[in-house]
Amino acid sequence: MEHRFRHDRDTAVADTTQGRVRGYCYDGLSIFKGIPYAKAERFHAPQPVEPWEGELDATSYGYVCPLLEMPRPAGELLVPHRYWVMDEDCLNLNIWTPGCDGAGRPVLVWLHGGGYEAGSAIEQIAYEGETMSRRGDVVVVSLNHRLNVLGYFDLSAFGEEYANSGNAGMDDIIAALRWVRDNIAAFGGDPKNVTLFGQSGGGAKITTLLQMPAADGLFQKGINMSGVIGPMLADAEGSGEKLGYAVMKELGVTGIKALETVPYPALADAYRKVRPALEKAGKYVGGCPHPNAFYAGDPCLNGFRRESAEVALLVGSVYGEFFSFAPLLYDRNHMSAEEGRQTVRAAIGKEAADELLVLFEKAYPERNPVDLLTLDYKVRPFLKDYVKKRSAVCPATWSYLFNLDLPLNGGTSPWHCADIPYVFGNTGLVETTQEEGVTQRLEAEIFDSVIAFARTGDPNHPGIPAWPPCTPESEPTLVVDKKTSVRVEYDRELMEKLAGPLQEAMEQNRYRQEGQIQH
Repeated sequence: MEHRFRHDRDTAVADTTQGRVRGYCYDGLSIFKGIPYAKAERFHAPQPVEPWEGELDATSYGYVCPLLEMPRPAGELLVPHRYWVMDEDCLNLNIWTPGCDGAGRPVLVWLHGGGYEAGSAIEQIAYEGETMSRRGDVVVVSLNHRLNVLGYFDLSAFGEEYANSGNAGMDDIIAALRWVRDNIAAFGGDPKNVTLFGQSGGGAKITTLLQMPAADGLFQKGINMSGVIGPMLADAEGSGEKLGYAVMKELGVTGIKALETVPYPALADAYRKVRPALEKAGKYVGGCPHPNAFYAGDPCLNGFRRESAEVALLVGSVYGEFFSFAPLLYDRNHMSAEEGRQTVRAAIGKEAADELLVLFEKAYPERNPVDLLTLDYKVRPFLKDYVKKRSAVCPATWSYLFNLDLPLNGGTSPWHCADIPYVFGNTGLVETTQEEGVTQRLEAEIFDSVIAFARTGDPNHPGIPAWPPCTPESEPTLVVDKKTSVRVEYDRELMEKLAGPLQEAMEQNRYRQEGQIQH
């Protein structure tokens, strides 16, 4: 009799360059958790792990990077989280595989969100790789790396040993990808067919890696989900010298070496205290990648490196992103189109509303005009510029938009992170995805595109309309909805208006005078 769970000396065992690891089997998958891929002293580059004797137990998730602030659970219906034990010894990864054999399956490596300051490989419930591995017959890897003041604090002014401390978290990811290159074949994966996928900060990290020569050749494809966010995750430019001295002064210590040994809570507290004044003065405050000899900087400002031209990309966003988190001051689900227009006029002013509504109703004829108030204009305008510039370097560049309303509060436009369960095939773990006759079909459309892309570099499959790649002149967008379609240049003028002269009206007047726009 075959057991669903197995854990014995002959099950889920693999040999790595550091030594043997043993995980467990569940429903035919071999699962490994908390495998160390590198080690690092604070602010220094990661180094190989020392080999071990015997078998390393790989049945428990490893530490996650310490956070700057204790998270406060909220909004769990929208983005279900879980929190884990934090420690600086956090350079570890997890693997789900159909077999530790020589099958040479595609490898998908997940980079978590949270900007460059927060998050972890297991932060969201939907990050589980089990379904994706089993259903897609692929190897799934997720990893932890240094964040915030540990991973993005430029101290290069204090000595050569800190030359790339401003990108230490990125160097960790590169070390993990080298580990995958050297070891993933033992887990049934193909080291020459690696797809990075990540959301928000995780998607942004893919862009950063494209601009780092040390990452060249370590991955062949990328899926950037809501990770083109412009100024919200802008490069941390300038020298970190003033920040270093300010943190030392706040801690009452002398010499940069002291920052390597102070307890993390004290370091984080000092950083939080000195950052606002430096930020206000326009000085370096870290927390994001640092352009230098190791990182070429934001490609939308500095150009994509030609060395990255062979890396195919899927780049996308969701309809509402951050705006769909805001509580609505009106009942969008019981509103006529004209009532929706009047609500928009009350919220942002008649002149701005009338100009935008014409463009909005042309771009989104399936939506009530009131949905203009939750339309994202923080990600998509930058995304459109990104795919234009990327497609000039790499013709294998595709654009998508997740446009499916979800049954929260009777119907809510999709929010930042809403597409993650569909990509992993994990809608069954997230209650707010569930809609009879819709969820499974949409999940299949998205999931099958992800797996097709990981296998071949092309996201097309029979379950979706023909989806052409982008060119510098044209952006065919796969708009995923109850009736998925491909729309070409459908929202360019709308986004130009929202990102330009009419943004102020949206920013200053959104939901103004609450009593006037209640419906």
